Amino acid sequence: MKYYVLLLAVLLSVGSLPAQAQRKSKVKVKTGAAPVSAANRLLPLFGGISVAEAEALMGPAFLADIARSFPSRTEASAFFSTKGYEYLNENQPDTATYRFNLAWLLDQKNADAYRGLGVISSRQPTPDAAIGLLTQALAVAPTNAAVLSDLGASFLIRYEQTKKKKDLDQAMTYLEKATTTDPTNAAAWQNLARGYYSREDYAKAWEAVHKGQVLNMASIDFGFIEELQAKLPDPQGMFK
Repeated sequence: MKYYVLLLAVLLSVGSLPAQAQRKSKVKVKTGAAPVSAANRLLPLFGGISVAEAEALMGPAFLADIARSFPSRTEASAFFSTKGYEYLNENQPDTATYRFNLAWLLDQKNADAYRGLGVISSRQPTPDAAIGLLTQALAVAPTNAAVLSDLGASFLIRYEQTKKKKDLDQAMTYLEKATTTDPTNAAAWQNLARGYYSREDYAKAWEAVHKGQVLNMASIDFGFIEELQAKLPDPQGMFK
């Protein structure tokens, strides 16, 4: 499978997992539903429980601490999503998941909460969970270039698995929007190049490669470059 670039951010300093995340607790829910426990804190969006159930799981003391420490829930949510990206960059997905969950709990309109969980879910064998979470991020931030890029990359991964044209078309739609919204997004250009490659439009693939390369050489996947060269030598002669 080819390598696809999902963006990550390097942000604030490391902190330890709060004590609330370590204590075992259970919250009663309606009959027939699976019991809610501390384990839900490490599942994307608390495992799909409601906001009210998630608040009950965290407890009134946590919410009181938030009210004392931040001017608003929106600012608290932004803080936790920022911390989530940092832990993600440090390869601590469980701690990152917990932070993104807190970000979602405090503000369901924080696109970074969904996006961060989507990036973590991209580690799964199929991209379905990632696509679902990134789609929720796009619903609250429809012009967010990073979300568009990650969603496009996820559909490219799905296309590699399914070979369904609709997945490739969807990927290209998101990636074209990402590069239009933010022409400086090097990762989106490289993923767009892979999309053109899959469409056997090798000239456009090279154009996208060079646009991304000018922005950030680190975005180049040289394994992909070799595959592209086998189909069409670099028209600019930069890669030989």
